[in-house]
Amino acid sequence: MIDFVNQYLIPALVLGGIYALGAIGVSMIYAILRFAHFAHGDLMATGAYIGLLVVWVLDATPLAELSVNVRLLIGLPAAFAGTAAVAILIDRLFYRPFRRARSMIVVVIASFGVALMLRSLVQLFFGVDVINYADGIQFPLKMFQPLRILERHIYIVVVTIALMLILHWFLTRTRTGKAMRAMSDDADLARVSGIDTERVVIWTWILGAGLVAVAGVFLGMDTRLVPTMGWDLLLPVFAAAILGGLGQPYGAIAGGLIIGAMEELSTYPWVGDGPLVPPDYKTAVAFAVMVLMLIFRPRGIFRGRVL
Repeated sequence: MIDFVNQYLIPALVLGGIYALGAIGVSMIYAILRFAHFAHGDLMATGAYIGLLVVWVLDATPLAELSVNVRLLIGLPAAFAGTAAVAILIDRLFYRPFRRARSMIVVVIASFGVALMLRSLVQLFFGVDVINYADGIQFPLKMFQPLRILERHIYIVVVTIALMLILHWFLTRTRTGKAMRAMSDDADLARVSGIDTERVVIWTWILGAGLVAVAGVFLGMDTRLVPTMGWDLLLPVFAAAILGGLGQPYGAIAGGLIIGAMEELSTYPWVGDGPLVPPDYKTAVAFAVMVLMLIFRPRGIFRGRVL
């Protein structure tokens, strides 16, 4: 039982949290801007590499004595703000001119182009090789034995929960959050009611891009950095958003946790001695869930918008 918790349940919780942070942005952007943002994964990679820059800068300061995980936590605000700024710039240059287009497919195609541009810029400045935030092996904390919990997993889970609570407070208690919910329900009515829709759009990009940047840093902490890391996770993130219900941030959280759990737990040897699904194919679980949800319940668990 303890091996199941250590090798499957804890990684499932960590991966689900990363998916949830990414799916929130996909869901919010679709609800407010009405298009599927296929550059969202590359914004994740952008945030991860901004985190790498912070680590490099802190290496030249007295803070270099801190563990790399702590330095990455210090760099999270920079990754959040930097990626949000990139997203707002992209919106102004490439998406805003098409905002009133008769068909949003134009913006969807534009987002593919943006994804390629972001990936190329990352490759230009950081190269195409795999990079690790820290060298060497990180061992589990002894204080939690027999649980084998890594320091980085504690940080990922705690910060993810904190961000979700902050998001809940923002959407339910602030004027901007309520305006975002109103625009999600009916953009034209929100505009007629006097809501500054462009301000809502800016906050949508800030939250969506900022959260996926944090997800990128966490993914880099848990695995490694490679320019295609965000693109590789785009399918599970979309699957999580669709499963929870497009346009429903809380559904995205639930969908992310469910997809992450299903991917990791599908590799457990439920039948026989070998894994039920080979680890190399566990991403196919997310694809299968997304297809089944689109067929049998296209509005998702929380009854969001139809893709």
